[in-house]
Amino acid sequence: MKLKDKSALITGASVGIGRATALRFAKEGAKLILLDIDYEKLIKVKDEAGKYTKDVLIYKCDVSNEEEVEKVVKEAEGALGRIDILVNNAALWRGWRSFLDTPFSEWRKFIGVNIMGVVYMTKAVLPGMVERNYGRIINVASVAGVYGNGNMTHYSATKGAVISMTKALAKEVADKGVLVNAVSPGTVSPSENLDVNFNEPSDFSYIGRSGTDAENANLILFLASDESSYISGQNIQIDGCRRKM
Repeated sequence: MKLKDKSALITGASVGIGRATALRFAKEGAKLILLDIDYEKLIKVKDEAGKYTKDVLIYKCDVSNEEEVEKVVKEAEGALGRIDILVNNAALWRGWRSFLDTPFSEWRKFIGVNIMGVVYMTKAVLPGMVERNYGRIINVASVAGVYGNGNMTHYSATKGAVISMTKALAKEVADKGVLVNAVSPGTVSPSENLDVNFNEPSDFSYIGRSGTDAENANLILFLASDESSYISGQNIQIDGCRRKM
């Protein structure tokens, strides 16, 4: 098993890519720490993951709240001893508005979750990784952060920031045994669909369909495993050969 005896913290773990990653990691023997603001859905994911691993901790956590993040990480490290892998997946994205119609309150909300959530989680987990000279951090960004999506300026800006942070931080900690990478999904199947292999036709990729939660989880698993031991500071697009629309 690729993650045997490894402890992994995944944010936004109740649905979509986060849920699929939790289940994939569980099958590979990881001990799981799952965070989300929707605790009821987390309970269901814990039950699903419990079929493959006995170590599953769940916490209701708003990643944009620094105090909540620090408390959860401290409790999780106390319970499992360490955190080897961090998947920063929690994000806001459903906000189709023109730049002029997007209120500053929505900008602050997106920045709080999509950028500062990644900052808070990483800052809380990184010291232990550096001390042990081992860690994997995978940030879930988006093709919107690469190309920019019209009428999603705030979302695109936050994901661009995550990609830049990934590249910069990787340079600081590579010699300390910590690898930092990002994945940028293109069109993904609806997160409410519980079938991790579900896809549907899409004009946004040359492959002609949306990506599945399972396909994204497989890439995250690779970057979390020791098979990716010479990869850091990268943003890997998983987008079905994206059409730049």
